Amino acid sequence: MSEKKHLATVMVEALIDAVNDGVDVVPVVADSTSTAKIGPFLKAFPGRTVNVGIAEQVLVGTAAGLALGGKVAVTCNAAPFLISRANEQIKVDVCYNNTNVKLFGLNAGASYGPLASTHHSTDDIAVMRGFGNIEIYAPSCPAECRQIIDYALRHTGPVYIRLDGKDLPVLHDEQYQFTPGKIDVLRTGSDVALVALGSAVHEAVDAAAQLSELGIQATVVSVSSVRPCDTAELARVIGDIPQVISVEEHNINGGVGSLVAEVIAENGLRARLKRLGVTDGGYAIAGDRQSTRVGLGIDAASVRDTATALVKGENRA
Repeated sequence: MSEKKHLATVMVEALIDAVNDGVDVVPVVADSTSTAKIGPFLKAFPGRTVNVGIAEQVLVGTAAGLALGGKVAVTCNAAPFLISRANEQIKVDVCYNNTNVKLFGLNAGASYGPLASTHHSTDDIAVMRGFGNIEIYAPSCPAECRQIIDYALRHTGPVYIRLDGKDLPVLHDEQYQFTPGKIDVLRTGSDVALVALGSAVHEAVDAAAQLSELGIQATVVSVSSVRPCDTAELARVIGDIPQVISVEEHNINGGVGSLVAEVIAENGLRARLKRLGVTDGGYAIAGDRQSTRVGLGIDAASVRDTATALVKGENRA
């Protein structure tokens, strides 16, 4: 299957199917109906969605209250505003109190492109990893996204799902089965490992194909399940590979780069790690997706060049 689909569309389709299957889902939006592409749900189930207006703190508090009342509450709004403006409510009302809320961070990473740092969410995984009592997922493609959402809606407890803001092609075949904690090894090679998060997995896959043409064989690992994460399996997969590169549209601190660094350090692995993403103390540029990723060095060509330099023993900044 190669059809591209927006992950917010996948979310809405999953919500509709869940209600039809008897799951008492109540979406909560913060005047974000267009961002959430929630129109089909509103049409199918009038009166089931709560719109609190542009008030993200109220959004999360309302969702927590609905969950305490027995509903499966889901928040559907832009990741930068969900994570930044409602930080305390997520920490206390959802995570600390372990309420059954599913937080969808829409248009995450630098999906908003030219709208710049106010609308970029390049620290959300780092923030959520700092909170307890919450599972964290970053699907890389529509098929994986659908299975993660289906799981989350039936799981009791807080879940954060980071959703990209662009149409994405499917990476997995029809035999794919999502399992919480599982890492996905999409390609194997002994020269370098590319460990990627979310939509950046597509850049890693393309880079690996380009590297193969240069005689360099890359393992590609998708970490869609950030918490839980089978770090023992990740350590096994990258354990004998001398060079490891993390790739993410996120700050290099707190995301998959930090996760891989922890795995290497805690397991005494011999790999050299290069983290690609938003630099320490930096921001993503204001621009279209391709320009942004080139600027961060996480487009396929840049990942290829970084991997080539590492494999050849060069020092690449």
